[in-house]
Amino acid sequence: MQEKGVVRGMPRLISGELRESSYLCTQIIPTTFMLINEIFYSLQGEGVHMGKASIFIRLSRCNLRCSFCDTEFDSGTEMTIEELRDAIAPYPGRRIIWTGGEPTLQLTEETVAYFKALGYHQSIETNGTRRPPAGLDYITCSPKKEAMQLLHRNFPDGVGEFRFPVGSPADLPPAVSELPPAGAYLLSPIFVGETQSEADKAAIELCVSHILEHPEWQLSLQMHKLIHIP
Repeated sequence: MQEKGVVRGMPRLISGELRESSYLCTQIIPTTFMLINEIFYSLQGEGVHMGKASIFIRLSRCNLRCSFCDTEFDSGTEMTIEELRDAIAPYPGRRIIWTGGEPTLQLTEETVAYFKALGYHQSIETNGTRRPPAGLDYITCSPKKEAMQLLHRNFPDGVGEFRFPVGSPADLPPAVSELPPAGAYLLSPIFVGETQSEADKAAIELCVSHILEHPEWQLSLQMHKLIHIP
């Protein structure tokens, strides 16, 4: 069985061009392979589908630099779609979560269609700066400030859920009326798992207070950190 953080395939040089804008950069990566940060099998730790067995495919590359993110996304293992198929085949679960990094930098409609034909339910976790490929079964958007003005363009049909990580008042979301439609609007306090520090407590209290004042929102705790699973 594939272990967390281990992927199959030999690293190769990455080709493509780098484009930069005022707040994000996008690497154009050939569709014949994907750069994989890690693959692991665990329970979905947060959101509407919390607790469901899922295959996490974490793609390398990100076009933002978030202060609370401590993962290095500039390196990984290059894999063809067939190598990726073989790597996840041993897992009994049939739910794929494309995450990152920012998975829309690499994930294509053709790749989604390929795994859909194999019977996989596919979700994506995106920062909202780019439109996801067609064919996905579920979209979780955790938008950053850079993406706010792009949300209605990138998600004209809405999303499954908006999930806002909250560590300070500056992280609180806009009004629901300013966002595209969603099945759920979630606040997720940023904490390390023990919920003992003053910063942890403040983040939780901030989320709870906001939800009590704006009941269209709901709380989403990071269950995987609380019970110490990947």
